[in-house]
Amino acid sequence: MQVRAENLRKQYVGIAALDDVSLTVQPGELVALLGPSGSGKTTLLRTIAGLEAPDSGTVYFNDRDLSDSRIQDRGVGFVFQHYALFKHMRVMDNIAFGLRARSKNKPKESEIKRRVLELLDLVQLSGLERRFPAQLSGGQRQRVALARALAIEPSVLLLDEPFGALDARVRKDLRRWLREIHERTGHTTLFVTHDQEEALELADRVVVMNKGKIEQSATPDEIYDTPATPFVFSFIGESSVIPVQIGNGRATLDERLLDLEIGALPDGPAQLYLRPEDVTMVTDGGPGIPGLVVSTRRIGGMRRVTIECGLARHRIEFDAPAEVPINNSQRLTIRVIGGRVYGSGSEGYETERLAASATSDFKWAKAEGWLDR
Repeated sequence: MQVRAENLRKQYVGIAALDDVSLTVQPGELVALLGPSGSGKTTLLRTIAGLEAPDSGTVYFNDRDLSDSRIQDRGVGFVFQHYALFKHMRVMDNIAFGLRARSKNKPKESEIKRRVLELLDLVQLSGLERRFPAQLSGGQRQRVALARALAIEPSVLLLDEPFGALDARVRKDLRRWLREIHERTGHTTLFVTHDQEEALELADRVVVMNKGKIEQSATPDEIYDTPATPFVFSFIGESSVIPVQIGNGRATLDERLLDLEIGALPDGPAQLYLRPEDVTMVTDGGPGIPGLVVSTRRIGGMRRVTIECGLARHRIEFDAPAEVPINNSQRLTIRVIGGRVYGSGSEGYETERLAASATSDFKWAKAEGWLDR
């Protein structure tokens, strides 16, 4: 089933929750709606489901206009963040609820039981059909909620922060499990999350939203490697932001401390966005940017190091092997090996991948007295 939203608008008390949003999800695609709180992702999901009516715009399933269709007529399965299970019903009855509630084409009780047992096996809960929700763990309750959504054989599966109420370890386990379920069932699926790691790991495509608009819609690799806007860059992964000056195809900081070839961006002020992996520590005595360590913290097998550099004491983060001894107030030299520069163009943000490593006049920095401060 193809899902298509065209020019959706929705306001709450004068605030645009959706601002002319258009999105197409292809049959069998698993798409993540990612963004901070208030970005419009849940409103978009609920509008597609029929739980919210847009102020304007249209939702299509294939070529069927659903403007006047109720949620029960759209054939969607919806999974809520907090499960929304019936506490007084056993697991079997919770899963069977949508089938028993049908006003037409209601299956026989024997068929309902067969379907429920199949789903319990699919979500790895066989043998728990007679338990009540209170007798299950959070992860098990979320699996029951998914089984209930799948029981009606939906044309589209919608999940609103399905793992948001679970602890980190359970979330990671259920991510892998949900991806396996999707590959087995092939449902067209949209899920809302504010967890970037979850979106990049699970989805075929990630839709990054901000202030009621779609900032970028692309594969996880494209979202991470070629973010379309500064917001996407800063929201996905960790980043350092350095103001630079563009002139004649080069980006400079403090005139000579940083000098990068970047390509055809318009002259003027811009910003250099760096991920930790875009910066490396100079260990061969070659050129680089002198800096002063202000903090370190352990991240798995690496050590995240924050340094201050430049006359304005700009902060840059990078990763070093955990076994390398680095202390606060230690002086280091770093080299920029990647990153993206965003300058203000006539059509929003223009970007260029950095084409050269940073160079620095170490003697100049020392002469200015910066290293002695």
